[in-house]
Amino acid sequence: MAMPLPSPTPRPARWRAFAENVGELVVKELLSLWRDRALLVLVVYAFSAAIVIQANGMKHDLSRATMGVVDEDNSPLTTAILDALLPPRFQPPVALAPQEVDRAMDAARFTFVLNFPPNFQSDVLAGRAPSAQLLIDATALMQAGLGANDISAIFQQEVSRFVLRHGEASASPVELQVRTAFNQGLESSWFTGTMGLITNITMLSVLLAGAALIREREHGTLEHLLVLPVRPSEIMLAKIIANGAVILFGAAFSIVVVLQWGLGMGIAGSIPLFLAGTALYLFFTASLGIFLGTLAGTMPQFGLLFFLVVLPMNMLSGGFTPLESMPPWMQALMQVSPSTQFVALAQAILYRGAGIETVWPRFAATLGMGVLFFAVALGRFRSFLAAQQ
Repeated sequence: MAMPLPSPTPRPARWRAFAENVGELVVKELLSLWRDRALLVLVVYAFSAAIVIQANGMKHDLSRATMGVVDEDNSPLTTAILDALLPPRFQPPVALAPQEVDRAMDAARFTFVLNFPPNFQSDVLAGRAPSAQLLIDATALMQAGLGANDISAIFQQEVSRFVLRHGEASASPVELQVRTAFNQGLESSWFTGTMGLITNITMLSVLLAGAALIREREHGTLEHLLVLPVRPSEIMLAKIIANGAVILFGAAFSIVVVLQWGLGMGIAGSIPLFLAGTALYLFFTASLGIFLGTLAGTMPQFGLLFFLVVLPMNMLSGGFTPLESMPPWMQALMQVSPSTQFVALAQAILYRGAGIETVWPRFAATLGMGVLFFAVALGRFRSFLAAQQ
């Protein structure tokens, strides 16, 4: 007599068992991360002090530039120009003798040296268009470029004011009115702080997920998982959820405490919408971390793969260099990178106050590429677990 075949497990029961297994594995992952105090300290540092240091140390505006002055005219006009070079953009100008300029520039004492020739004011009032010389130390590249523009604008403005007070010149018939959007104060710390947060989200999510897998293998707990009635998809999903939750909490803390309260940044858009986009992005980055963890045998090997993959992905994402300045073929290539989509949606939400009606294509692209790479990483993870048995 034929034995009856066992009835298949009802679908709701299978999903319930799947959820229970994933939930228990998530708790295990969180406890494992809690015991790894070095990694925990790194997470706390990356979402707090590291962002403050990056925001205040990597300024994209002119700050405390050193200025030397050779004033051979000593007139009210040159005094007005020097008085307009105000802090915090410039340090107080230091008077130099003409023979001291070369030695001071060679010693990198000054980024700028402004040289007024004799009779500068009288030549200006007489309409003889005299020239003043500005020497720039271009090894300080960012300060040099920004400072040259600022000094030129201040110079022209003060000369025009002086001529209008003492001469017959008329004002220009055309005036350019400039309005700055989204960052009216031109605070570079807001930009660098936000980009530091976005970069740390990418790097830490890849690092935590990959380190979790390698830690299992080094501690010998991976073999314990292999004898449990759990599937590779449950193990991988638990690692993504647990490490993603830690990163998501850190990102929320960093936005509210570090960016808003610490740096005084005005968040234009919805923080929950940004965190929703971050959650979708973490689906990709955590999968990438597990994928790299299956390729590396040890943490040093994982570190090498990490630098080769994650750093170029961050540098070419459009966060630090606009995509428009890249070659066309690279622009097209980077559009398929979830990091590019995440940087675009993060900037749109946090800087410009964009809503879901604006960023939903970025959300869809991030989710689609995340699911695709999750499938690729899951296939590799299954092969990796099979090789361990």
